[in-house]
Formats: sequence, C-alpha cells, structure tokens
Amino acid sequence: MIALVDSNNFYVSCERVFDPRLEGRPVGVLSNNDGCVVARSEELKALGVAMGAPMHLLPPAVRRQATLLSSNYALYGDMSRRVNLVLGECSPDVEVYSIDESFVGFAGLPASRLEALGRRLRETVGRDTGIPVCVGLAPTRVLAKAANRVAKTSPELGGVCRLDAEAAATRRVLEALPVHALWGVARRTAERLALMDIHTAWQLREADPKRIRRAFSVVLERIVWELRGRPAIQLDDMAEARQRIMVSRSFGRLTGEWRDLQEAVRQHGARAAEKLRRQDSLARVVLVFLRSDPHRLGDRQYHNSVVVPLAGPSDDSRALLEAAGRGLAAIFLEGVRYQKCGVMLMDLVDAERHQLSLLAFRDEAARGRDRRLMTAVDRLNREMGRDTVRFGLPRRGTAWALRCERRTSRYTTRWNELMRVKVR
Repeated sequence: MIALVDSNNFYVSCERVFDPRLEGRPVGVLSNNDGCVVARSEELKALGVAMGAPMHLLPPAVRRQATLLSSNYALYGDMSRRVNLVLGECSPDVEVYSIDESFVGFAGLPASRLEALGRRLRETVGRDTGIPVCVGLAPTRVLAKAANRVAKTSPELGGVCRLDAEAAATRRVLEALPVHALWGVARRTAERLALMDIHTAWQLREADPKRIRRAFSVVLERIVWELRGRPAIQLDDMAEARQRIMVSRSFGRLTGEWRDLQEAVRQHGARAAEKLRRQDSLARVVLVFLRSDPHRLGDRQYHNSVVVPLAGPSDDSRALLEAAGRGLAAIFLEGVRYQKCGVMLMDLVDAERHQLSLLAFRDEAARGRDRRLMTAVDRLNREMGRDTVRFGLPRRGTAWALRCERRTSRYTTRWNELMRVKVR
C-alpha cells in the first residue's frame, strides 16, 4: 500500500507556522518580484482570487483584507525537509515527489491498520512541524493521488482517504474524475482521449491497455494498469527530461545599463546550466532574449532574441555563459529601458547516449577535467548553499535583483533571522 502525503496550501502553511496571527485570515504568497499570486489560503480563494492573479490587479477591497507576502523559498525548502524527516520516522520508504508531496510506502502492513496509520501520520506531521497534510492511501501511486484529492475536498474524511482498486467507492470516485485531472495525463493527451470517447478516469481504467499504448505511450498504458490496482509506475517514469530549459525573470526595476543586463544573463545562464546537468543533458544551442515593458506605452519598445550555436554539445557553465554573453552583445540596444531578459538552452541531447565526434575523442583528458570541475561546483552549491561558488560576483542593489519587499524572516536557515521571543 502507498500513501501520498500532500501539504495543504504549503507556502501559506509555512508562513502560518511562524505567525499564528495569519490563521483564519486571507493570505497569499507572491511570485518572484512580487508579481502574481502563486499560493492562496482557503480564505483568499473564497474572496475570488485566482491562481496567478497579478497583485496590482487585485481589487482594493481584497487587498485591504488580505495579507500578501513575498516568496520565502529558503524557509519553504527547509520546512519541506523537516516534513520528510518526520515521514522517514514512520516508514523507511519515502519518495519525495515535489516540495509539498511525498509518497510513503507501507508494504506488508495489514489492511485493517492503514487508515489509522494515515491519521497518525497526519497528526505526527502536524504536531512536529505545524504543517497540515492530507493522506491518500491506495495500492498504486496513481490511485493514491486520486485518494489524496478526495481527502482534500471531503472534510468529513478528516484528511485521510483510502481507495481500494475494486471497491464501489473507488469506482464512484473515478467516474466523477475527469481524465485530465489524473496524475500524468496532460491536457493535449486528454483532448486526444476525448476523441476516443474517454472522458473520465473510470473510462480510461476500462480501456484496452494495448490500444492505449499503440495510440499514446507506454506511460499512459501503465496509468491504465495503476487505475486497476496493479503497480506499474516509478517516479522516474513521470519525470521525463525537458527538451529545452528556460531561466528568465522580470527585473526589480527597469534598467538600460549594460552591466545590469550582463549580470542578469550570467546569473540565468548559470542556473540553466545547473538544471541541464541535473537531468544529464547537453545543449547544442543557447538562446538569449531581451524585452522592454510592453505596458509602458510611452517608453521605447524593443523585444529581440538571438540563437547562438555551440561548437559542440556541452553542459559546461563556462561555454554556455560565453555563448550567452555573445548573444547579449549582439542584441543589446542603447537607449531602451529593459524589463526582462532570459536564457534558454535548446536542442538538448542525452549526455550518456551522445555520440562524440572523432575530434572530441582526442581531448578526452580535458573533457574529464571539465566534468569534474562542474561536478565539484554543483556539489559545493548543493551542500554549502546556493551561489557558494558562482561565475562572477554581482553588485549589491542591481536592477535585476529580486524584489522581495514583503518577505518574512528565513527563520530556520539564517542565524540572524531566528525568531525572537519576548517575556513580559
């Protein structure tokens, strides 16, 4: 049996742990540069605030009632780690799926104990971390995701739902669940399934697995088996390597300074290179783009991009940043106030399967040194903190730096931001 443990409104819950005054109030967490709402409390949802709503477009009445906070990713990441430590005390089989979701294995336990175990798991996480979670129990990961969805939307279940593959209750849930709401079924896939008269999760469950595989993929066939209660999916099956990697961000304020743009492109390129190596890919092409603010009609408008081919497929930050720098120089225009820039790595190939050219074989020793250097940089930044080692030192207060005017303290990761308690 597998449990999916999902934290409720995770970013908001993290903020409430350290500020209980936020309980029961409309709370939203904003995206980078305080632009859009990316997390909402139930109270904020009730006010009609949609996910992704721009902060500056929120009605004044909503803004007066709501508490809107900047993203505090250092805090959220550490709280996620703490939740998973608690889960690890309850089971040795914990698979982290995202910052707020983990699968927990309970193989070999009697079926009669599972729901009580789910409730105890929920209570333990809440007691030890302050984060409320819901637990979905099922024999497969896909059904566990569906069970968790029911647990979240059915208050009478107390945050825990169990779905057995052949139970009548499971059929009712799957008949009411649109196929696009299933884990692993993309919108376009759902549209193609609709052409086969498959609209619900139950209809997909009853479909011929071989036909589904021929028409779609082996992954969708495995989802059919999972809906029938047969484990067929590993997390790696749902984490396919991306075909392109984009890192971009709006600036904290408009800027026309070359150095600001140079530092921003270098920062974005370094982040993209880290993601490229993480998925064991190489890039053949680097794209760089610049954009002014299209909403400032009185300003000079400019939007341009350039594609820079690499000499050979690479995941070396130095080669990627050199190409990104050349791209920026090619499209930079004086006299424009820029609002955003970005770097995209394209034409990706698998690092292990890539066939090296004869010329590359001649310099195997140098390539080995480069790989070891990048591995060391990534390990230091992973173990010692992001940007422990970086390519170039950015200035303080640059225009491209994130705007975090509403960020709360990073209570658990910064000594100088520890919570202070006053005794009267």
